[in-house]
Amino acid sequence: MSVSVARELPRQPGVLRLLTQSDAYMASLYPAESNHLVDVSSLERPEVSFLVARHAGEIVGCCALVASGDGTAEIKRLFVDPAARGLSIGRLLMEAIEEEGRRLGFSAIRLETGTLQPEAIGLYRRFGYLEIAPFGSYRPDPLSLFMEKRLST
Repeated sequence: MSVSVARELPRQPGVLRLLTQSDAYMASLYPAESNHLVDVSSLERPEVSFLVARHAGEIVGCCALVASGDGTAEIKRLFVDPAARGLSIGRLLMEAIEEEGRRLGFSAIRLETGTLQPEAIGLYRRFGYLEIAPFGSYRPDPLSLFMEKRLST
């Protein structure tokens, strides 16, 4: 079965299930002050491109690309259903999010991820993301890693 990735609305049951799973996972790893999650209302804003991965019609992954207002964008809420891991969903979401970033003309894509997520860090590094200093409203945090990839036009 193939996996599809497309822009969709975030407020739908399958996505809300994933966001709840993501919230629980992050809460199990990090204290509240080190969790930088955004709620579903934030994902519905016009400056957000929200992508959904489906396998056999079921929602199995999601991520958002949030315009920062300075020509860059940030990846938020990238999450893959644990039951669907091993299907390259993360890779497909990253490919789609970078394509969306190029389509929208962003110069770079940035992200914040937790230091206790080696699989996520490995995925970002494979895609060419490099460590940077905290950006935007982020402050230094020993449990956070900040990364960026410059996009070619």
